Amino acid sequence: MSRVRGSIEIARGSEEVFDVVADQRNEVHYNPEMTDSVKLTDGPIGVGTKFRATVLSRGKPMEMTIECTGFDRPRRFATRSVMAGAVAEGEVRCDPIPDGTLFSWDWQVSVSGPARIAGPLIGVIGRRQERRIWTGLKRMLENGQP
Repeated sequence: MSRVRGSIEIARGSEEVFDVVADQRNEVHYNPEMTDSVKLTDGPIGVGTKFRATVLSRGKPMEMTIECTGFDRPRRFATRSVMAGAVAEGEVRCDPIPDGTLFSWDWQVSVSGPARIAGPLIGVIGRRQERRIWTGLKRMLENGQP
């Protein structure tokens, strides 16, 4: 199991940041590795809401299911993401600061099968990947540029 966590300051209010992130369909606009995201459940976003997303992994499409496991608008959004050979569980937080939001993430990534031996490497790659994703969110919200 690997832990992936970090934080970034975003010059936007916590409600705006939370709402964009909680609707996983928005991620295609700030994560260049995500090519599609569809909401699978009816009703408003909250605990139990599921999405199906497609991400590029080494250039090949890979599907994942993302389920909301915690929802405390506008502070905390927790998910469980299941993909081939891996499960990521954790949360993002949107904490108000004077100039916007301190956005933080904390994930536990479990890898199964032969890739398990790459656990420490998964953590390094995951930390870089998450930093890139959330920097894209920051850029989109602050400058209107995905």
